[in-house]
Amino acid sequence: VNEEELKKRIAEELALERARRDSEAQKRRFFGKLLERERATSNEQLARAILRERAATEEERQKAQRFAKQLEEKDRELRKHDAYYKEQLARLEER
Repeated sequence: VNEEELKKRIAEELALERARRDSEAQKRRFFGKLLERERATSNEQLARAILRERAATEEERQKAQRFAKQLEEKDRELRKHDAYYKEQLARLEER
């Protein structure tokens, strides 16, 4: 009887240990999946942020190009006016 009880107790302890290991493995799988989902979400958010930043940078670059072009046009216009006024001044001085 003593040996039977010992075998039964060992079997119960082995079953408990197996259940504990299964539970731990299940927890690891669960947290692994949870971590993977969080990682995927973070990567997606990061990718979206990078795309937004690239779009904003491109928009700023285009804006700077437009301003530079406007500035060049304004500069050409001012040079024309300057040349015209110098010509007019020269004519007035001739008179």
